[in-house]
Amino acid sequence: MATLEKIRTKAGLLVAIVIGISLAAFILGDMLKSGKSIFQRNQMEIGKIDGESVQYAEFQKKLEELGEIYKQNSKKTQLDENTWVQVREQAWQSFVRKIVMGDVYKELGLDVSSDELFDMIQGANLHPIIQQLFRNPNTGQVDRGAIVRFLKNLDTGVAPEQRNYWLYLEKQITEEREQTKYTNMVGKGLYVTSEEAQKSLAAKGKKVNFDYIALNLSSISDSLVSVTDKDLKDYFDAHQNDYKQEKLRKIEYIIYPVKPSASDFEEAKNWIDDIKSDFETTTDNIQFVNSNSDQSFIGTWSKKDNLPANIGNWVFDEKAKVNAVFGPYFEKETYTLAKVNAIEMMPDSVEARHILLAVKTQEDVTKIQALADSLKTAIEGGSDFATLAKQYSTDKGSAISGGDLGWFKRGQMVKPFEDAAFNNAKNEISIVSSQFGIHIIQTTKRGVETKQVQIAYLTRNVVPSTRTYQDTYALASKFAGENATREAFEAAVTEQKLSKHVASIHENDRNIVGLENARTLVKSAYEAEEGDIISSKESPIFELGDNFVIAVLTHVTEEGIAAFEDVRSRVELNVIKEKKAEYLVEKANAALVGKSDLNAIANELKSTVKNATNIDFSSYSIPGLGLEPALIGTVATLDVDKISKAVAGKNAVFIVKVTSVNESNQDGDVVAEQMRLAQNISTRANSQAFEAHRKSVVIVDKRSKFY
Repeated sequence: MATLEKIRTKAGLLVAIVIGISLAAFILGDMLKSGKSIFQRNQMEIGKIDGESVQYAEFQKKLEELGEIYKQNSKKTQLDENTWVQVREQAWQSFVRKIVMGDVYKELGLDVSSDELFDMIQGANLHPIIQQLFRNPNTGQVDRGAIVRFLKNLDTGVAPEQRNYWLYLEKQITEEREQTKYTNMVGKGLYVTSEEAQKSLAAKGKKVNFDYIALNLSSISDSLVSVTDKDLKDYFDAHQNDYKQEKLRKIEYIIYPVKPSASDFEEAKNWIDDIKSDFETTTDNIQFVNSNSDQSFIGTWSKKDNLPANIGNWVFDEKAKVNAVFGPYFEKETYTLAKVNAIEMMPDSVEARHILLAVKTQEDVTKIQALADSLKTAIEGGSDFATLAKQYSTDKGSAISGGDLGWFKRGQMVKPFEDAAFNNAKNEISIVSSQFGIHIIQTTKRGVETKQVQIAYLTRNVVPSTRTYQDTYALASKFAGENATREAFEAAVTEQKLSKHVASIHENDRNIVGLENARTLVKSAYEAEEGDIISSKESPIFELGDNFVIAVLTHVTEEGIAAFEDVRSRVELNVIKEKKAEYLVEKANAALVGKSDLNAIANELKSTVKNATNIDFSSYSIPGLGLEPALIGTVATLDVDKISKAVAGKNAVFIVKVTSVNESNQDGDVVAEQMRLAQNISTRANSQAFEAHRKSVVIVDKRSKFY
């Protein structure tokens, strides 16, 4: 149905979630029978969200359902791995949102009644998705009759997968309405007072000019400050949130690339030499290339400038004839023979018009082909092409102008269409098929004709043979067998002068830079112990693309607060910086005593006075200084001509003096500012309300064990 076609291409997706809760008695009984239920359940747990276990079976069921929806969307029978990654993430996030927000909605009494759903699907307040799906393209109005007819046929008149798709959309509409109700409630609980709006206007309108002395922390030698172990521990304890760490594994690995050997190059060269005579004598170049070459026949028409230099010179300067053969030559790991398949005088561009007849089903082909034939006959008999295009063409973009496509060059249209348009004589009409349907094409003008050629390339790629593959694996196997510990691994790498690579990987990573399909290595790294040679169930040798990889797990980091010793050097840097700031603050404040002239203070501190202009409280940085929020806060509240006490900033200690203040917008539109601030708060509420609930619960994601 056309409606469901629109559903598949325009609607969003949302997976419904049902969490089964086993009765305690059942669990206990099962334990008594087998003693394995809890263990097995834990083994099959794909995650835990706010204490609720998500089992692999239920997750996989929803995943497969969502995968079917993706297939319908993309009109594919299979999904690639990258798409499955997206599907798994969407399924997981659906579980998270449903469980996290379920109790919140229940406590607030938020739900969507059947009457509300009816109203959004076929009532007075149609949901935007429904409006989009059932809008009549000719009138721009929603066809309510089509909605009713579709729903009447839902149980018996559509395929099961189409019905399931519709149910997903209903679920999406319902959950979206729940989310909207909740965010609206949160938004209406937020308010901006007129006093807040007035202060905001004042802050935005206040521009400060000031002079300052900057004493850079880097100017102080580390030896001038004393740092004890107690200082480090006290700082670490007070700033633990600065030392949160994520779950991470660090690995070192070596690569044995599978590259073509000398014998592989020789074999490819012998093959191309042996086949050259057959290629020279064949009468069907296209069939010969498609049957023997590593690259299929392309059939592009080219001028000299569009060809590789060696081929262009051969054809155009040496005037090669049709069926002449050039080569073999070697380029980019490939041996190639080039044969002139055709030489023609052809235009660079043509002007054409067409009538497109879309083919929706296989049953339509015969009927549509017959219509195309009759339209071609009618046009050749004198009927007006433009009138017929407006009446019959399903390409609405060109139909309105009588099917006119204007001028176009090669490479701008699909190949069958291009070939017909360029091969037609002026005003000639032809019929061709493409993925868009059946085209009736008339070439109305042809550009200036130039000599162009069509080259048939017969190629032989140099690739590793089975013997090369086996030899490379043998090298990797020998290394792995002789170096089964981290110490041996590192010693052998040094002794053999091998190139060692380093990577930090997260639990759900699927790629490692430079390695293809590295998921098996990532999973195995998370199952290994620190210091282990990483091994899958089969072997310590990972075949990743064209590489054999051997890796060692060098460091394990678990999520949480880092151990003090692991971050000691970072803590020490911060403590030294803090001590330097204290030292400079004391020195600066001593220089302030009894002085009211900023230049005199600068002289005593062996520094200079600089200035900054038009700084306001909302500024992110100060020119020449960068991010210094403490300094901005000080000057925003300091009286004119008053010298501040020493202020410890991020990179320096400052003494400042405000020289002038320019205040504007004091009498600005308070109501408009109030509305602006309220809108900002409401926008943040919409995006942050769910995140606040999400962060308040414990979420354990174990998907990496299964995928």
